[in-house]
Amino acid sequence: MDGADRDAVRDVVLTHMHYDHVGNFDRFPNARFHLQEVELHYTTGRHMRYPFLARSFEVEDVVGIVRLNFAQRVMLYNGSVELFPGITLHPVGGHTPGIQFARVHTRRGWVVLASDVTHYYENMEAGRPYTAAFHVGRMLEAYDALRAAAPSPRHIIPGHDPLVLRRYPAPKPELEGIVCRLDVEPGE
Repeated sequence: MDGADRDAVRDVVLTHMHYDHVGNFDRFPNARFHLQEVELHYTTGRHMRYPFLARSFEVEDVVGIVRLNFAQRVMLYNGSVELFPGITLHPVGGHTPGIQFARVHTRRGWVVLASDVTHYYENMEAGRPYTAAFHVGRMLEAYDALRAAAPSPRHIIPGHDPLVLRRYPAPKPELEGIVCRLDVEPGE
């Protein structure tokens, strides 16, 4: 990232422990990691013996977070929490038992960073859950929680939808298609 100093990063939100969301945690040597406690239990518990559920986790990532917990660098929560003024975390379950979304206050109001609570806009809009689900019923209820936390559907940002990078502008031209500004109104 241009201008970012990973040594200066003090806090990292882990929405859940799938490899594409927790990988590279070791690149932040001075950070604390914020995670729902049930997610850590899940990734070290009985369900990981099933390849269908375990396939989305890397053992070394899980072990690394356990080590960081022993080093007092993991903050585990049991419910919603205000991380900092203007940043709150909300557990909902569904995709994984301990998945959480973040709510961030920006100049356009509250923006809900859904992560994999909804992978794509279409999942939530059509009420069609993503196929990787620990509990489909909770995933559907999680869509309701996203809607309740956001001022409008335009304030909900799904975790994997390429449309996000098309709807929101890059902070500068050389970051087009890589990073976008969520504090401004989306385009169509």
